[in-house]
Amino acid sequence: MSDKRIRQPADYYRSPENSIGYLTRIVFRNFSRVLEKYTLQHDISAGQWRFLRQLWIEDGITQRELSERVGMREPTTVVALKGLEAAGLVRREKSEVDRRKIYIHLTPFARELETNLAPLNAEVHAIATAGMSDEEVETLQRLLRQVIGNLSEEARKLPTITDVRA
Repeated sequence: MSDKRIRQPADYYRSPENSIGYLTRIVFRNFSRVLEKYTLQHDISAGQWRFLRQLWIEDGITQRELSERVGMREPTTVVALKGLEAAGLVRREKSEVDRRKIYIHLTPFARELETNLAPLNAEVHAIATAGMSDEEVETLQRLLRQVIGNLSEEARKLPTITDVRA
């Protein structure tokens, strides 16, 4: 890592309040907790919400694709999908062409939930961005996408857990 990339001395980042990672983690945790307060009224956890939201965008994707879109490792996704299946929200279907592929499909009940749950997400966004102008929200989104892009590029270079020897 070159000195040109370092914005502040290392001591500056001793305070969590100066760490983008810390701040985004707190935002994520609080956003999830507030969203879950609403989704639990429909018996949907924040974890289930993440999967449903992706499947509402595109139903019938593979387990691997869903895992990537939600940003979870496949073993975690497998456990989550078992819970979603037990709750009557999804069904898993093996590909007839490639038996290794498992496609995830929403149940009619899960499709209907979108009508009730999508507005809840908008409510939480309104709470999270209270006091910000539309331009500030757009700037925040743009900057977060830039941070994600920067880190994603670096993360792709890292070995996966299965590549690392214990």
